[in-house]
Amino acid sequence: MIPKVVYETDRLLVRDWADTDGDRVFDIYRRWEVSRWLGAEPRVMTDRGAAEKVIERWSERNRDATYGVWAVEERTTGVVAGTVLLVPLPDPSDGTASKGEVEVGWHFHPDAWGRGLATESARGAISHGFKAGLSEIYAVVRPDNVASLAVCGRLGMRSLGRMERWYGASMEAFVL
Repeated sequence: MIPKVVYETDRLLVRDWADTDGDRVFDIYRRWEVSRWLGAEPRVMTDRGAAEKVIERWSERNRDATYGVWAVEERTTGVVAGTVLLVPLPDPSDGTASKGEVEVGWHFHPDAWGRGLATESARGAISHGFKAGLSEIYAVVRPDNVASLAVCGRLGMRSLGRMERWYGASMEAFVL
């Protein structure tokens, strides 16, 4: 089955994940330099089978036309550079998906760093969200993640300062 393309940019196809992407998912998320920035308790993916499970979970989330966790594929090579997401932030009171607060995020393989792919894919996700009727979109970044803080700046996001509202950790929050 050919994965659905959600949106395109000059250099990228942003699409649903395919079962055949498991090796690349594992290669991205097994790396501490990527995973250290993710979740309340960062940890690396430890086995290839976990990649298949996460692709299944992301595919479930991608059934809503507005939200998703998508593969970012480079047009020229066909290589998946990473992940871009547009998802409801967790409700601070109980951790379930919130109503109205939506996050844009990105996770890229180190071989894709430094080429503007995170900014390009996130800009497309933001545009996708606004076209779907969202009125604002947040980014939540660990304070020492200099690269992602810079992406927020390039996206023109406004800093809300450090907050502990989401993910049970102190994070820099931004909104657009």
